[in-house]
Amino acid sequence: MLFMYVFQIINIQEIESAMHALLLKQAMIFMKRRQDELKHESAYLQQLSCTPETSVNNSLATDEKTPWILEEVESRRAQRRQARVLSGNCTHEEGTSSDDELSSADMIDFQKSQGDILQDHKKIFEDVHSDFCNIQNILLKFQQWREKFPDSYYEAFISLCIPKLLNPLIRFQLIDWNPLKFDSIGLKQMPWFTSVKEFIDCSMEDSKKEDSSDKKILSTVINKTVIPRLTGFVEFIWDPLSTTQTTSLITQCRMILEEHSTCENEVNKGKQDLLKSIVSRMKKAIEDDVFIPLYPKSAVENRTSPHSKFQERQFWSGLKLFGNILLWNELLPEDILQELGLGKLLNRYLIIALLNAIPGPDVVKKCSQIAAYLPEKWFQKSAMRTSIPQLENFIQFLLQSACKLSRNEIRDEVKEIILILVKIKALNQAESFIEEYHLDHLRSVIKEFE
Repeated sequence: MLFMYVFQIINIQEIESAMHALLLKQAMIFMKRRQDELKHESAYLQQLSCTPETSVNNSLATDEKTPWILEEVESRRAQRRQARVLSGNCTHEEGTSSDDELSSADMIDFQKSQGDILQDHKKIFEDVHSDFCNIQNILLKFQQWREKFPDSYYEAFISLCIPKLLNPLIRFQLIDWNPLKFDSIGLKQMPWFTSVKEFIDCSMEDSKKEDSSDKKILSTVINKTVIPRLTGFVEFIWDPLSTTQTTSLITQCRMILEEHSTCENEVNKGKQDLLKSIVSRMKKAIEDDVFIPLYPKSAVENRTSPHSKFQERQFWSGLKLFGNILLWNELLPEDILQELGLGKLLNRYLIIALLNAIPGPDVVKKCSQIAAYLPEKWFQKSAMRTSIPQLENFIQFLLQSACKLSRNEIRDEVKEIILILVKIKALNQAESFIEEYHLDHLRSVIKEFE
C-alpha cells in the first residue's frame, strides 16, 4: 500500500517543507526585528550619554536608520498601550509584550502564502479512494482481519506495519497543525488519534494476550511521526519569550511526555531528544535575547528618562523569560530547570540589575514577581528552613534591601520581603533578620508557614 502513496508522499514532503519554511520565515522576521531594534536603541542611548568631545570620534555613532527604527518601535508600543486601555488591562509592565505584530503588507503576504499551501494540501488525496486514505477505514480492515483470523494477524506482525502505513496519512493531517498557537487542536482531538486509540482499545478487548503488540501502536506513531514534527517547531520556530507560544507548547508536550511515559527505550529516546531541544532552545534565548544595560544612577533616577525606560523594559523582558522557563517545572528535570532559570538567568542577569537599582517599592515588586514564578514544589519539604543553594544570591539581596528599607522605616516593603523569604523557605535568615531589627510583629508570618 505504501507503494500506492509514492506520489502523495512526495507531495506531502513538499507541502510540509513549504509550511515549515513559511513559519520559519515569520519567526525569523520577529527575531531579527527584535535584535536589530535592541541594538539600535542601545546604541542610540549610549550616544546620548556621550559628551560632545567623545561623540566626535565615537565608533558607535548612530546609524542613519536608527530614528526610523525607533519610531516604528514606539508606534507599535503606542498601539499596544491603546489596546490595553480599551481592554481594561492596567497591570501590564512595559517589556513583557511579545511584539509579534506583522505589518499589514506582511500579514497579507503570509495569509496568501498559507492559503496557497493549504489549497495544495487539499488536493493530495483527492484522486485516492477513501478506503486507502482514510485512517479509520484502513484500520477497520485490519480490525476485521484481527477478529476473523487472529493467529495469522499476529503472526504477520501487523503492529509493526501499521505505524509505517499511517505515517504519511498522519503527516497529512498535521500539515496545518501549529502547536505554538493558543487555539491549536490537541492531539487527542485529532481524527487520526481517535481512530488509532479505538483500534487499540478494540484489540485489548478482543485479544486474550495481556501483552498484545497492538497496544504499542499509538506510542510508536507518536514517537516516529509526531515528536519529530514537534521537535522541528521547538528548534526553529518557537520563541521562548512568548508566553502564549510557551504555554501552548507545554500543553502539547504534556500529553506526549505524560500520557506515554511508560513507553519502551526507543520511544523514550524520541522524548529525550525533544527535551534536549527544549532545553537547548531556552539556553539560546538566554544567550541571544537577554540584555539588561547598567547605567549610572544619575541616568535612571528620573523614571521618565529614556535610559530608565529602556532598562526597565529590558529587565521585565528578562523576567518574563524567567517565568516562561519555569513554566516547564512539571516536564523538565528539576536540576536542569534550576540551572537554566536560576543559574543562567536569575544570578547572571536579574540579580545584577537589581543590585544596581534604586532601593524602594519598585525593587520589592520585582522581587515579589521573581518569587511568584518559582515553582511551589521546590519548597514543599516540611523540614526545610534554608532555601535551595541557587537562591542564595537572591536571598542576600533581599536581606540587604530589607536592611536599607528598615532604616528608612518603610514597613510595608520590609514585611513583603519577609513574606518572600518565608515563601522560598529561607526561614532561618528571616528569623535572624526579625530578631536583629526587633520586628516582633512579623514573627507570626513565619509561624504560619512552619
